[in-house]
Amino acid sequence: MDRKSTFLSRNGFTFLLCIFLIIGYSNNLQAFSLFQDTGIQNELNYNGYKGIVVDKTSNDPLISATVSLNGTNISTITNSEGEFLLKVPKSNASANITVSFLGYKDKIVSLSTLKGSKTKIQLSASITELTEINIDPRDPEALIKAVMKKRGSNYQSDNTIMTAFYRETIKRRRTYVSLSEAVVDVYKKPYASDKNDVIKLYKARKSADYKKLDTLTLKLQGGPSSTLFIDVMKNPDLLFTEDILKIYEFSFDKSTKINDRYIYVLKFKQKPYIQDLYYYGKLYIDSETLALTKAVFSLKLDDREEASKLFVRKKPSRAKVYPTVATYNMNYREKNGKWYYGYGKIDLVFKVNWKKKLFNSTYKLNIEMAVTDWKKNPENENLRARDRLKSTVVISDEASGFSDPQFWGEYNVIEPEKSIESAIRKIKKQLRKLN
Repeated sequence: MDRKSTFLSRNGFTFLLCIFLIIGYSNNLQAFSLFQDTGIQNELNYNGYKGIVVDKTSNDPLISATVSLNGTNISTITNSEGEFLLKVPKSNASANITVSFLGYKDKIVSLSTLKGSKTKIQLSASITELTEINIDPRDPEALIKAVMKKRGSNYQSDNTIMTAFYRETIKRRRTYVSLSEAVVDVYKKPYASDKNDVIKLYKARKSADYKKLDTLTLKLQGGPSSTLFIDVMKNPDLLFTEDILKIYEFSFDKSTKINDRYIYVLKFKQKPYIQDLYYYGKLYIDSETLALTKAVFSLKLDDREEASKLFVRKKPSRAKVYPTVATYNMNYREKNGKWYYGYGKIDLVFKVNWKKKLFNSTYKLNIEMAVTDWKKNPENENLRARDRLKSTVVISDEASGFSDPQFWGEYNVIEPEKSIESAIRKIKKQLRKLN
């Protein structure tokens, strides 16, 4: 096996994130939906609670903070402006929620105090001095080995069915040219199992205006499977290969806290003499259980030609296309002593240089999926092959149209940021014109 194929076998996940670049225009916005809207009838079964999570001192919004309904597995996360919308069954109207964020103290809030959309929940930063250390901080490699050794006992050991919200967007400069959203069921296998997780598409909507794509139809392949694949504890070969200590060098960063638990922060980067494209980033490890609670990492993209081969499946011959950013964010949540998948996010930036054109084009692609509820699957209920969402799916091809505001009904979703809300308003305005 040659050097290139060895690298591709270790990093095959990047092919779940391929970009299709195809010359030609597509039809404009479609004004119909393939999915029945049950939102109006479901609206009677739940209450919606809005709020903004901010830093108590600076008043800055806290992005991707977890908002969980106590006593249940229902949760959501805040958007890039710190805002959230949590839909709660009316039978739980008197319950409390817990808001948590890395480096801050948890806060318990009564649902009854969330009145209006501007209710602020202020979190205080945690003091992060570690007084007792079980792993020698001079030996970060020993810590990585301990994390992998305890993988089977620290993470979800039951078959589960998770409900998750997925969103992907494509922007050309500051303008949204594609927006897709979906609710999916994830049939998650135990972390010690070598069986793959599978996904069922429940409900989806999309809008794309390809006239803004520089005569390109740009599509993202992989969909929700991409955010599942970066679950590095379920798919340890992504980062934790057998040669991990030969590839990466590790060092300790300043420790922090999450859920009032001390967290080691371990930095890693590929060794200077390693020429292939590998990763660099940070791992957040619970100091008591040695469970990985969060991973933030990026792919090294110094070699444009090799990076382009990893991501671009098809492109016009007169265009050079290469990624400039590939960043991955994976968060785990803890329940009853076990950690499970909570949130995954992928940010990609591509540049397209056309021959004989003065200016190039920049496209930003964002993919995120948040688990909003889950239940154990003791009977190991599974999906038939024909009902599974393929890992090669182009999610924008699986949905048609953009429905009304009640489309999602009682399902928890990631509250759209203002720029997405603006794009949705424009979509609906165009739909009204078409009708």
